[in-house]
Amino acid sequence: MIRKLKSGEYRIYSIKTDPRTGKRRNLGTFATREAAERHEREIQFFKRRH
Repeated sequence: MIRKLKSGEYRIYSIKTDPRTGKRRNLGTFATREAAERHEREIQFFKRRH
């Protein structure tokens, strides 16, 4: 899940909420949406491998 921040950057959040905080976990902040989407695909690939 990618959201745009007020600063103009894009941040990836986990789909599931963190049980400790009740909020979504921050998985990284990127300057462009393309970079964020690329990293999100890398995360999905890694999740399927293990």
